[in-house]
Amino acid sequence: MHRPAGPSLTRRSVLAGLAVASTAAAAPAPLLLTTADGRISSVTRWPARGRHRGVIGFSHGALSAPWKYAALVEPWAAAGFEVLAPLHVDSSDHPDTARYPGLASWAARIADMRALGAHIGDVPWVAAGHSYGGLTALTLGGAAASVPPGVTGPLRASGVNAVIAFSPPGPIPGLIDAPGYAQLGVPALIQTGDRDVPPGSTAPDAWRTHLAAYEASAAGGDRYSLVLAGADHYFGNLICRPERTEAPQRAQLDAATRVAGLFLRGFGDGDAKARTRLDGQLSPTLPVMLMRK
Repeated sequence: MHRPAGPSLTRRSVLAGLAVASTAAAAPAPLLLTTADGRISSVTRWPARGRHRGVIGFSHGALSAPWKYAALVEPWAAAGFEVLAPLHVDSSDHPDTARYPGLASWAARIADMRALGAHIGDVPWVAAGHSYGGLTALTLGGAAASVPPGVTGPLRASGVNAVIAFSPPGPIPGLIDAPGYAQLGVPALIQTGDRDVPPGSTAPDAWRTHLAAYEASAAGGDRYSLVLAGADHYFGNLICRPERTEAPQRAQLDAATRVAGLFLRGFGDGDAKARTRLDGQLSPTLPVMLMRK
């Protein structure tokens, strides 16, 4: 993730800071969980509003933090889903991030999500995530990523009954490959955009690498791919990296929220009518390309 230069102190930045501070002060205290190795995992919670339809465990992107995804997850809470999002050690906001360089964070992510699963208990829940968090969510749903040193037992979470992965990475040597993604064992919605090009890639269709899990999975498992015209990795500056100067891609995020909402109702809450509505939006063409297999 890009780290911006030091901020300039302006009236606008001061007012924005006060607004953020006010919001943070009004937010509920984080849920503190203890991982298997004794580390404290701080979890941001968005309570479900109205009828409680289910629980979502959300995993943020590398270097980011849960509160940088409010634009994505608040509509889920408004639709009746409680959202629980750990602050992973690879976040630039985590006090111990320097102790977990590179993929040393992988084991800690697994530990965070295991502690979260234990807290949720013996009820079905949806694993969701963005980027590195998308890989985390897919792994909880059965994708066979590498087992990090010091971790034992299956990485799949028994309570996860569906996955939503925004811009998950393609195959990464030593971490996940296409056959590993093919082991995904639950219904899934996998999203990208035609401007979601991985760093260093020059091919015009390089964004397709984010669909590796969808393309590798077997047919007949309720796997959906969603491609949005004009959407990049961060919907402009709406998720993960609010410090970006790119214009917000609000229409694209609204489309993603609408489709994800139907998927959640259909597979997270068992709503057959929502599944029918979701399938009614299948389209092989942009601007909202929704495929199912």
